[in-house]
Amino acid sequence: MVEELGTNTEGDLIINVGPQHPATHGVLHLVITLNGETIKKVEPHLGYIHRSIEKMCESLTYRQYIYVTSRMDYLSSHINNHACALIVEKGMQIEVPPRAQVIRVLMDELTRIASHELWWGSMAMDLGAFTPFFHAFREREAINEIMEETCGARLTMNYMVPGGVLDDLHPDFQRKVKEFISLYKRKISEYDEIVTGNIIFQNRMKGVGVISAADAISFGCSGPALRGSGVSCDIRKIYPYEIYDKIEFDEVLETAGDSFARYMVRIREMNQSIRIIEQLIDNIPEGDFQAKTKAVLKLPKGEFYQRVETARGEFGIFIVSEGGTNPYRIKFRSPGFSNLSALDHMARGSKIGDLVAMMGTLDLVIPDIDR
Repeated sequence: MVEELGTNTEGDLIINVGPQHPATHGVLHLVITLNGETIKKVEPHLGYIHRSIEKMCESLTYRQYIYVTSRMDYLSSHINNHACALIVEKGMQIEVPPRAQVIRVLMDELTRIASHELWWGSMAMDLGAFTPFFHAFREREAINEIMEETCGARLTMNYMVPGGVLDDLHPDFQRKVKEFISLYKRKISEYDEIVTGNIIFQNRMKGVGVISAADAISFGCSGPALRGSGVSCDIRKIYPYEIYDKIEFDEVLETAGDSFARYMVRIREMNQSIRIIEQLIDNIPEGDFQAKTKAVLKLPKGEFYQRVETARGEFGIFIVSEGGTNPYRIKFRSPGFSNLSALDHMARGSKIGDLVAMMGTLDLVIPDIDR
């Protein structure tokens, strides 16, 4: 009698992957049930880096709580902060100056590229190719230098504030962004030559970790993990915020639903981010970079929700306000948590050697999952 995948039988091997950081790009613990080299079950154990951020936010003001969200998906910290600022502005009816809106979108898209660059280098290294890591960090370093000049930090910038941005752009911002665009366009062909077009890489990715559109929706996937299965879900298109409804860019979709499709979505998304930046960099309006707001912010009594598109998918904030200076209750909808929930489904029946490809194309950031 053949046992169904997922049932325990004598002779099954249960192994632990993680929670050491080198095993899973963060303190994630996977309990994997194997039959030979075939995966029968993948059970994620979370909580190793849980810091109770949602509960912390209930004792922080609407200016302060923004900064702890930089430490969740730290590769999308600008975009997390953007969502925090937007929900306060929505509740208090604050009108953000046009200059600040453009600056915010520019920073979001630079952040998206920097995140995808780190993912691309790490993804290739996970599959045994060490060289692409250095190529990816060459471009990412240029973005980090731009961020450092204007924001004063390279990773957790804390630059978005209710009403706009914390400070105006550095005088060299436009010049350095144009230099980065030129660098990126010269080097992007190397990505195809070294990794994307490599037959060994393609064999490790194609047909691996397949998830259908219906299943991806059922698991609550978002971002490239869902668009790789052909489902339109880009928050910038469906629920546009700031000036995204005034910018021309394409939502990137692939239909295969495998690891290679999710890989290609991110590669093509970087090109779309460059396209957005090119439209804005010479058209930054003059004027204020921050609206005039009260020193103490109080959200009206009620419930508020705001969503944005991070590098990993939909990031949502739900706030219940009692009319005070801090949230009564707050809940973050992080993309990584839902995307990780699909790992067991896509891994069952695959070989243990393919698990790293599946995890890599989900682009997991563990503090985003644990919070």
